[in-house]
Amino acid sequence: MKILVTGGAGYIGSHTCVELLNANYDAVVLDNLSNSSEKSLIRVKNITGKSLEFYKADLLNKKQIMTVFSDHKIDAVIHFAGLKAVGESVSMPLKYFHNNIIGTLNLLDVMNDFNVKNIVFSSSATVYGDPASLPITENFPLCATNPYGRTKLMIEEILQDIYRSDRNWNIALLRYFNPVGAHKSGEIGEDPFGIPNNLAPYISQVAVGLLPRVSIFGNNYDTPDGTGVRDYIHVVDLALGHLKTLPKLFTNPGLVVYNLGTGFGYSVLEMIKGFEAASGKTIPYKIVDKRPGDIAACWADPSKAETDLGWKADKTLSDMCKDAWNWQKKNPKGYR
Repeated sequence: MKILVTGGAGYIGSHTCVELLNANYDAVVLDNLSNSSEKSLIRVKNITGKSLEFYKADLLNKKQIMTVFSDHKIDAVIHFAGLKAVGESVSMPLKYFHNNIIGTLNLLDVMNDFNVKNIVFSSSATVYGDPASLPITENFPLCATNPYGRTKLMIEEILQDIYRSDRNWNIALLRYFNPVGAHKSGEIGEDPFGIPNNLAPYISQVAVGLLPRVSIFGNNYDTPDGTGVRDYIHVVDLALGHLKTLPKLFTNPGLVVYNLGTGFGYSVLEMIKGFEAASGKTIPYKIVDKRPGDIAACWADPSKAETDLGWKADKTLSDMCKDAWNWQKKNPKGYR
């Protein structure tokens, strides 16, 4: 079977391509490389010993998407492509709405034209906003608190409307929690452009000497050590979640929703201690003011994915930190 992976050169996309190729799927990657590197795909081929097709193309250009579908008989799409920095989305909402939503509409138009109606959408736990209780199940109320999260929620709603209009579609909405870590080889990993927006790569860059210290935004939350708690999931576990979703999609399930998380929460200080243990280095940090919109704690109830898909996150916090550090020390400046 041939799977189109939009945004396949990115962090989660490249790890998913490894698992697809290892499972003997054919992978076609579409990526505009605006926040990723083609080097990741070269390394995917090296890791797996298998080839994939790559198109440098933009979802905002419908002709480029049509070329991919004309060249290949696509069985399903895994849709990662999109801008993803929460802070940037707050300052540049129009850019995020235009890129993420228009790009997705173009993709869905072309899929419909070519009668390809199987899609796995890379959504986010941000669609739950500030949850009233924990752990978070898939039937919680939805509420985005920033433009990035709102694009994810809007695309979910678009996909739901498409399914209501045409029951031939099979759609899986995968709501991720906080991906961290890297492939055990250290060949592919998270390579943010500029200053990292996420905690784990920020800690990694402090450990490798690229940044001076970690800023901890608040230490008086109602959590065990006062710092924010999140559900961190190893990126390889996350990639395997997509692999487990594809067979489900081919059983014609209609529209399905799954949380992909571990079911456990780790605090900022626990993450720092985990990286210290993995790297053998002291990670300096400074407590600063809370950021507006940040919530105290967030973690998933992933039991539905385990029941329906036979998927469960297996890797520990130690695994996440060791693999992230292995990637960072081998590639201190990422793919550059």
